[in-house]
Amino acid sequence: MLDKIRQFIAEHQLFDPATDSVLVAVSGGLDSVVLLDILHQLGVKIAVAHCHFGLRGDDADADEAFVRKLAKQYDAPYFAEHFQTKAFAEAEGISTQMAARLLRYRWFEEVRARQDYAVVATAHHQRDTAETMLLNLTHGTGLAGLHGIQSRNGHVVRPLLSVGRDDLHDYLVANNLRWREDDSNDSPVYQRNLLRHEVLPVLREINPNLDHTMSQTAERVGGAEEIVRRYVADTAAQARRDEAEATYFHIGTLQNTAATALVLHELLRPFGFTWLVAKEITAAFTGLSGKQFLSPTHRLVKDRDHLVVTPRRVAQYGSFQLEAGQTDLLADGMRLRAALHEEAQHFIIPRSKSSAAFDADKLRFPLTLRRWQEGDWFMPLGMQGKKHLSNFLIDQKVPLNLKDEVRVLVSADGKICWVVGWRVDDRFKVTPATERVLAVQRL
Repeated sequence: MLDKIRQFIAEHQLFDPATDSVLVAVSGGLDSVVLLDILHQLGVKIAVAHCHFGLRGDDADADEAFVRKLAKQYDAPYFAEHFQTKAFAEAEGISTQMAARLLRYRWFEEVRARQDYAVVATAHHQRDTAETMLLNLTHGTGLAGLHGIQSRNGHVVRPLLSVGRDDLHDYLVANNLRWREDDSNDSPVYQRNLLRHEVLPVLREINPNLDHTMSQTAERVGGAEEIVRRYVADTAAQARRDEAEATYFHIGTLQNTAATALVLHELLRPFGFTWLVAKEITAAFTGLSGKQFLSPTHRLVKDRDHLVVTPRRVAQYGSFQLEAGQTDLLADGMRLRAALHEEAQHFIIPRSKSSAAFDADKLRFPLTLRRWQEGDWFMPLGMQGKKHLSNFLIDQKVPLNLKDEVRVLVSADGKICWVVGWRVDDRFKVTPATERVLAVQRL
């Protein structure tokens, strides 16, 4: 088995046994005790890390004493940490198991980085992979959940994934190793234990070699996931456009992809959209423009040729006033900066959509920044007549969710002088007769 694990470490490039120092996560249970001994036998420079979660009273204290003694036997540096797991779980609103997981991996990485160890090794094996795959399948986590446990995740490595639990037990007996049993592994309170004791035994009656079979399946799924990841990345390069105000996905490009809903879900996952919503969005590709879809953090609108994704804003924009002589105006995330130029003849009119220049003597202060409203009209730069802002935004093909973000800068006499980011009003433009210029920039 040593040769098999040595080969697995090399094949997956987990670390260099000859030169790298490895921090080994040791609970005192059978799996971690075997991992510690195997790495020692392979000549790896090891250190021991033990977590006390404060959940099992005297048994947890005995586990810590056992692991401390074990580290001394191997002449390995020893690190231990006591966690207030239940308090952390309650504060974060998560399960005790999830709290313990977060705490231990965060602490492992702190010790690893502080002590300059190459990696953290955990004792996950083939049976853990089978349990994880079934648990993820039950919860519906999708393709990413079906690759089971990865051999490497950042600085965390799993050298035992090529061997089964029975192999570890045989090794332990053959080498006369001692370990501590965790009674919580038998508790039906935890979902993983229900799978371990109720479901997997039935499946092993069908396939006695189930752990190995599922480990091979996980490896193939991992390969398929990498193919999907690259395909999604290629699609994103063609279909996605990121602008300051929104992210756009070209519908025509998405329609030409294989497994469109799957690809779309992968593209939209960073924005919090679920698989079911991704399917609904895909079905709406050929529908009318304006249909909206929401995630906890973002809003997506199906526009003419694009899906337009913007952050959801809880706050509604009110009115904010820019006084004469004031330079900055901050309004719910939008910052405007104003500068008065006394000599207009030396001023160069900016060409950026985020900037505007006005004849300062035609403005009436205070200027007011507010959301646009139905009935608003202005005279777009270059036009002689007035235009309703709603029609202007239609002509500009502004998506629905960006229309809600449009704001106007209004002179004290009620006239709109700037549709921010879109167009200056012709009545306030800079002309050869202008003596002073007010330049306003959106930061």
